[in-house]
Amino acid sequence: MKKPPFTITSKITNLVADISKLLGGLEATTLSVPNPNLRRKNKIKTIKSTLAIEGHTFTEDQITAVLENKRVLGNQKEILEVKNALDLYDSVDSFKSKNAKDFLKAHKVLMSGLVKEAGKYRSKNVGVLAGTKVKHLAPKPDLVPELMRNVFEWIKKEKDLHSLILSSVVHYEIEFIHPFEDGNGRMGRFWQGLILKEHDNFFRYVPIESLIEKNQKEYYETLEKSDNAGDSTLFIEYMLGLIKESLEEMAKDIIAVTNIFEDRMAKARSHFEDQLFSRKDYMELFKNISSATASRDLKDGVVDKLLKKSGERNQTRYNFK
Repeated sequence: MKKPPFTITSKITNLVADISKLLGGLEATTLSVPNPNLRRKNKIKTIKSTLAIEGHTFTEDQITAVLENKRVLGNQKEILEVKNALDLYDSVDSFKSKNAKDFLKAHKVLMSGLVKEAGKYRSKNVGVLAGTKVKHLAPKPDLVPELMRNVFEWIKKEKDLHSLILSSVVHYEIEFIHPFEDGNGRMGRFWQGLILKEHDNFFRYVPIESLIEKNQKEYYETLEKSDNAGDSTLFIEYMLGLIKESLEEMAKDIIAVTNIFEDRMAKARSHFEDQLFSRKDYMELFKNISSATASRDLKDGVVDKLLKKSGERNQTRYNFK
């Protein structure tokens, strides 16, 4: 097993720290599961962007229509690409990032009906073109199974590397090896997202792909620079910068959505379960609310018979019924 070549720079270390802080802040000051409308919106943005990077022309409205099983006028190949991508992202929980067989299964879902070798490593030479110029000539097809086997052996055995860094390395390695006839970019982005989701479930709601779409030229230039450098360091730094920016943008969207009483009660029930808790404990869970809001929540919870109250004054405690 060979470790993929890269160096952990101070920039990478600082970005990991910044992202971890952002993530912790989002989960502490908002609901850990975003508003359903925001989740749906970000899912559609993800699908639209990861396809658009590959030249797909559908808008978010058209993808929404496909999602809702409405009739859509458009290229049948593009409609199938949308349906497959929706199926893939809907089934994300059925895949394990360390499982090479799952990697092939995911490709089969993504590319079913689009390529003959869906779910199989390629049998032909492939390259990345910019106009008529070959920007990247992928390894020969007979080398692909061993190269991918090495990637997954490394993922399984790597215990100390932060998932943010590991996911970016794996993304790069998939793009470098180009293991499939088609769908390599989509698979690289999906597999990085899968690793991030396994690291922290909040990442399933973060549309990193939309920022990649907005910065496609830089994305491909960074891949090329990493190819020329012979390691993925620059690409790791680039992807971590996008992840940080994605979380910052999402924070604005989430903060704009007012968390309502029912949402807070649902999260508190999940958090405290049958344990007794105080108003202070409740405010620790929801750091963005005032003491007056906390008091009103707890009072309303008792009135609505969601909570049982015991004790008086500073000894007051609550528990869910």
